[in-house]
Amino acid sequence: MTGKIIKGIGGFYYVAAEDGKLYECKARGVFRKEKMRPLVGDDCEIEILDAGACLGNVEKVLPRRNALTRPAVANADQAIVIFAASHPEPGYGLIDRYLVRMSYVDMPVILLINKVDENRERAEELQAVYGKAGYTVVLTSARTGEGMEQVRQLLEGKTSVFSGPSGVGKSSVLNRLYPEMNAETGAISEKIGRGKHTTRHSELTAVGGGTFLCDTPGFSSVELPEQVQEDTLELCFPEFAPYLGSCRFASCRHLSEPDCSVKQALEQGEIGQTRYNSYTAFQDILRDRRKNEWK
Repeated sequence: MTGKIIKGIGGFYYVAAEDGKLYECKARGVFRKEKMRPLVGDDCEIEILDAGACLGNVEKVLPRRNALTRPAVANADQAIVIFAASHPEPGYGLIDRYLVRMSYVDMPVILLINKVDENRERAEELQAVYGKAGYTVVLTSARTGEGMEQVRQLLEGKTSVFSGPSGVGKSSVLNRLYPEMNAETGAISEKIGRGKHTTRHSELTAVGGGTFLCDTPGFSSVELPEQVQEDTLELCFPEFAPYLGSCRFASCRHLSEPDCSVKQALEQGEIGQTRYNSYTAFQDILRDRRKNEWK
């Protein structure tokens, strides 16, 4: 029997099967042997062990269209990445790290800047930076409802992964959009200045009309993908694309080389300074990573 994994927690996978039932399954040992684990969103084949108790085993994961490791989810159409205009204060470096991860797996991103009612100036600043970089940016407020109808339209008929740092109001946004999800909300911890981790596992929820939402645990830091190298990082910055291949040197890293089209675009204001700053900082990280690998 086939089905879709809608939740994975504690080594158990909950599969919405073709017979309309939800089965609690364990993964076969072959997955450990192959160093692969099923993900929320995976289409799979299951073996029924106890039909009455709805127990089974995940036998096989069917081919994936895509897969993310953080958040851990497969077969998504887009990522809805939420940051807050304040409390916690958003940092360009963290946003850009996350966008690089999404770009590497060719995952379209919609960036939500929540809590616009708390700091509209900061929210509009972020909207200008990332809109210029080619991303869809929506300003939202889970408290007032601003931007929610636009977000709902962007979600319609798609499987969307919701993700963002702790405390940005991700669960509150989901509650405002689809109250039936009953997502937990957590108060901001005044002591540490960030939200409590109320979402502790990824889960896929159907909200009608072919629309699926995946809520994921909050994150506080994001590493650059191991597969990204110094010569491929440029591909993860979509605003660089019109200028690639036009530099004097084919191996240009857009750092200190002369006659660099990317740097010329930066000087002309076509590429944002904060985004370029992230690019150069990431190049330093990748260079150090490469040197450490050779030690």
